[in-house]
Amino acid sequence: MSKEQPAAAIELVGIEKRFGRQTVLRDVNLSVASGKTTVIVGASGEGKSVIIKHMLGLVRPERGEVRVFGSNLAKARKKELNRIRMEFGVLFQNVALFDSMSVFDNVALPLRERTKLSETVIRAKVREKLDLMDLVDADDKFPAQLSGGMKKRVGLARALMLDPKVVFFDEPTTGLDVSRSNEIYRLFHKTQRQLGYTAVIVSHDVPKIFKLADYVALLADGKIQGVMSPESFQLSDHPLIRRYVEETMGPIYSSAKEEAALYESA
Repeated sequence: MSKEQPAAAIELVGIEKRFGRQTVLRDVNLSVASGKTTVIVGASGEGKSVIIKHMLGLVRPERGEVRVFGSNLAKARKKELNRIRMEFGVLFQNVALFDSMSVFDNVALPLRERTKLSETVIRAKVREKLDLMDLVDADDKFPAQLSGGMKKRVGLARALMLDPKVVFFDEPTTGLDVSRSNEIYRLFHKTQRQLGYTAVIVSHDVPKIFKLADYVALLADGKIQGVMSPESFQLSDHPLIRRYVEETMGPIYSSAKEEAALYESA
């Protein structure tokens, strides 16, 4: 008996988006499973970040629907849109920390701007998230004093401050070396499993990003070409997915299952 698929937190239905004469997205359909990690991959310039902007309600499609928790963002009024966005956390590619603010103030910012909590409660919540990020004694430091990896941790702590239902990651390991990237991936995995949020990740870091994914979606030729488990994705016979796998991982890829079978038959 097959496992029941989790409900969708976000659905893109027939999305078309143009910038001037250029059509970036054409009939994009994508379902993001609630409580899971969906990774969107594809070549540079295909429009992966544009998909994230649609999910955030930052751009509106020429055609189609963006459903978040059942609400169509393309038709949502400002008040409704702001209410939905309270359920979002975002880790930007460049982290977007405020240089003039300390780590504490950067992380506390969402609570100060969007809630009426006391400073005592805010301090406790910030401390909790900084501890989760393994940022010990970093409260009074400024972004210029932090390593690239530490900045990502601070950015993630800030993204999680409102206990969002969905967290978006746009090229989260850009600018980090292999060691720091792996460290950040482990942190993403720990926080997602611990807090249970839905994660949407746009990344070019293949195949390492697959270790985080429950589902992988390929954006190519303006469309989502398939959404499947990392294992199924890497073994897919779909011509565009197969080409993408070979271009990013090489033609000699063998899955964990294939390797296990090889050792068993030896």
